[in-house]
Amino acid sequence: MELEKEGIRLNKYLSEAGVCSRREADRLIEAGEVTVDGKPAEMGMKVTDGMDIRLKGKRVIHHPEPIVLAVNKPVGVVCTTSRDDPANIVDYVGYPERVYPVGRLDKNSEGLILMTNQGEWMDAILRSSHYHEKEYIVTVDRPVEMEFLKAMREGVWLQELERKTRPCTVEKLAYNRFRIVLTQGLNRQIRRMCEALGYRVVSLRRVRVCNILLGNQQLGTWRKITGEELETLLEMIRSTK
Repeated sequence: MELEKEGIRLNKYLSEAGVCSRREADRLIEAGEVTVDGKPAEMGMKVTDGMDIRLKGKRVIHHPEPIVLAVNKPVGVVCTTSRDDPANIVDYVGYPERVYPVGRLDKNSEGLILMTNQGEWMDAILRSSHYHEKEYIVTVDRPVEMEFLKAMREGVWLQELERKTRPCTVEKLAYNRFRIVLTQGLNRQIRRMCEALGYRVVSLRRVRVCNILLGNQQLGTWRKITGEELETLLEMIRSTK
């Protein structure tokens, strides 16, 4: 997306480029860390396509305006961009601009999946080393025992993946339901963890990714993340780049 002919404010340009927040951009401009066409930038100035904008000497490239959608995915929808699958999430959401799912939520699970037009954000959120949290409510086929909770919290050896899961937060909610917060995203991780301990997942719903909450959003709907909620997510992503 090209910039408007009359330009946009420099702090907005830097924010949309993913390098800092608007407030931080103002601080950097005031500190003389930003140049436009080789000259120190000024507070409140506007910039347009073709200008050479640099932060601490490094060229800053403008990206399309960030789009982040929070989708409450139903069971049966597949988190793929392939149009060969009629149940793909891209067609299901039907957003007018090209957006991609951030990670996966398997076909038999429901709940929060983020979609965005910013590829680098996907990498930042998904990378296990960044420890971004994802929260789930899980119902299993047996009563949740203390031994089960302890094993889940400490990490479970997954034979198929030949690795032990990272320690995590697990809280019992009902006799056969628990809440779990993961900071990694192994393939079918929760289902595999439960199976390794002799449990079978009956239902799995993701309710949070980073700071984005599913809340009371209706199943099968999506909403656009904006304002302070988006800015907080951006700050979390920037801090782990």
